[in-house]
Amino acid sequence: MEDFLKNLLYNYKDLAYIIIFVWCMLEGELALILAGIFAHQGHVNLGLVIFIAGLGGFAGDQVYFYIGRYNKKYIQKKLRTQRRKFAVAHLLLQKFGWPIIFIQRYMYGFRTIIPMSIGITRYSARKFAIINLFSAWAWASITILLAWYFGETIWKAVGWAEEHWYYAALIIVLFLLLLLFGFKQMEKALLKERRKKS
Repeated sequence: MEDFLKNLLYNYKDLAYIIIFVWCMLEGELALILAGIFAHQGHVNLGLVIFIAGLGGFAGDQVYFYIGRYNKKYIQKKLRTQRRKFAVAHLLLQKFGWPIIFIQRYMYGFRTIIPMSIGITRYSARKFAIINLFSAWAWASITILLAWYFGETIWKAVGWAEEHWYYAALIIVLFLLLLLFGFKQMEKALLKERRKKS
């Protein structure tokens, strides 16, 4: 899906804002990086693309929130396969409160689970929407501005990765494994803490 959207973005630059909006709805760190590079190259307006990407991220999480609130069958199906993640998401919300809504975009594997798990609770839909909107704009701003500022460096890194794909693949795999290990340790710590309290 990401390769398809990437090709679409490059082949139909006049539709860049729409593609980035939809991509950010689905989950799109790569979309934000490409948006920053596009802004660096002058294909899109920097301020406008941040605004639109943020709206896309906001809309996506609102959809997941309302799935949690009104689609019990889908949630029950998800619970069968991802019960542990839902339990961790509830614990994170109890422990950290509203800031977890703000940072969940940066939590690998929890991007869709946290909004759905909040939707299941009686958490205020209005409060969630306000925090979610500012969170989405912050997420879009940070990532796009970094990609815009380091546009040339990113292209050089991409060129290096294409020439030395075996090193690049190893670095990516190691990074993802480290990220996964970190979140698994966090899950274990939270679940262990809950068992001690119960």
